[in-house]
Amino acid sequence: MTHVGMRELSTMSREALESRLVELQEEMLQLRAEQSMGGTPSNMGEFKATRRSIARIKTILNNTN
Repeated sequence: MTHVGMRELSTMSREALESRLVELQEEMLQLRAEQSMGGTPSNMGEFKATRRSIARIKTILNNTN
C-alpha cells in the first residue's frame, strides 16, 4: 500500500500525514537498500509510486502552513 491518492490525503490530519510520511520514507530506504545490494526490486513500479507519494505528502504539508 505505497500509493497514496490526493483524495485520501485531503481527508488526513497533519499528524496522520507526518506519520505516513515517515512510513513511506522507511519503505523507500528499504527499496534503495535492496537495489544497492544488486538485487532487483520485486516490483519496479513500487519505487516510483513510493517516491511520488512522498512528494505528494510533502507538497500538502508545505501548503498547509
